[in-house]
Amino acid sequence: MLYPSIHELKKNVDSKYLVVTMAAKRARHLQDEPEDLILDEYKTLKTVSRALEEIAENKVTEQH
Repeated sequence: MLYPSIHELKKNVDSKYLVVTMAAKRARHLQDEPEDLILDEYKTLKTVSRALEEIAENKVTEQH
């Protein structure tokens, strides 16, 4: 089961495509700079899941 759910993610982001794009960019950044964490606590160690958690908490926004 995906955590956070797509319904939680879409509360802060308009489209699924944008969620995927934002998560991929953030996950790459976390992989390159593992100490650059935004949240105090994560439910997983995987970078993509951490990026999704940050999006769900509205800590990561779309960058133009």
